[in-house]
Amino acid sequence: MKWYQVWKLRFSDMKGVTVPRIRASPRRPRELTDAETAARVVFRHILSTPPFISRNPKIAFMFLTPGQLPFEKLWELFFKGHEGRYTIYVHASQEKPEHISPIFVGRDIHSEKVAWGMISMVDAERRLLAKALEDIDNQHFVLLSESCIPLHNFDYVYDFLMGSRHSFLDCFHDPGPHGVYRYSKNMLPEVRESEFRKGSQWFSMKRQHAMVVIADSVYYTKFRLYCRPGMEEGRNCYADEHYLPTLFHMMDPAGIANWSVTYVDWSEGKWHPRSFRAKDVTYERLKNMTSIDVSRHITSDEKKELLQRPCLWNGLKRPCYLFARKFYPEALDNLVNLFSNYTIF
Repeated sequence: MKWYQVWKLRFSDMKGVTVPRIRASPRRPRELTDAETAARVVFRHILSTPPFISRNPKIAFMFLTPGQLPFEKLWELFFKGHEGRYTIYVHASQEKPEHISPIFVGRDIHSEKVAWGMISMVDAERRLLAKALEDIDNQHFVLLSESCIPLHNFDYVYDFLMGSRHSFLDCFHDPGPHGVYRYSKNMLPEVRESEFRKGSQWFSMKRQHAMVVIADSVYYTKFRLYCRPGMEEGRNCYADEHYLPTLFHMMDPAGIANWSVTYVDWSEGKWHPRSFRAKDVTYERLKNMTSIDVSRHITSDEKKELLQRPCLWNGLKRPCYLFARKFYPEALDNLVNLFSNYTIF
């Protein structure tokens, strides 16, 4: 009798017999380094500590800019009448801006040079957070650029951010050349390729998460050393797109919303998002930005897969965006004239 006939006979004898499934052994967690163990103890303590109950909770608006802030007049309209509910911090990396609005005067912090795509961009974000954390009443922290504008009135933004259980940090998995391909195995063992994430740098985060960013040195160091333009094999990694998404995907994935509250138009498929000139600023376009309720990304691999997720605010579907970029300075007058109309809700 051939071997396969014996096997067939034995298999037929087992009809009706329940065969126990062989379960794969669970993947053993790796042993953490001493530095990681210490860091994670600190992170757990920060994240588990109830937030400070402030009698006067404020939002810190942190502007990361090369120099001038062309939309100060627009932001002054946004902040008007809400004194004591916000603070402003300006990091100007190339030249000290000449402020035309009194609410921006005296809000500049110590700044260092920032180069696009370099770790100095993350350094500037951490510098802004550290300065804003000095004020115990600051409970939420919003990073904005000089080209950002508000899409809603102050009350709407305040209630949206202060009432949220999450930080709004963009985070998704991109298997293509603009995502996982940027990962370096030199990040091991602290950061594995499966944990590497991508997202927009324009975040809005709660105080506990801001404290985590300031407290981190272990994972920050990996990105400082091994995520930069011109790495091995000609790869370009940009820390401001990967450091925070990866850090929070690893440390507190349930604590972030996985989308940014700042609208950016990538429909042109270029290295930089679409910029809006004066002629592009219409009531219809701005209202459309305020009504989008689905976050979308397209992967950079050959599949060009569309990744969509509803924008959930405490479990409820809500419009995604509170702010938008990139607007040319020439759009200021149109924006000021339309402000009271497009920010009604």
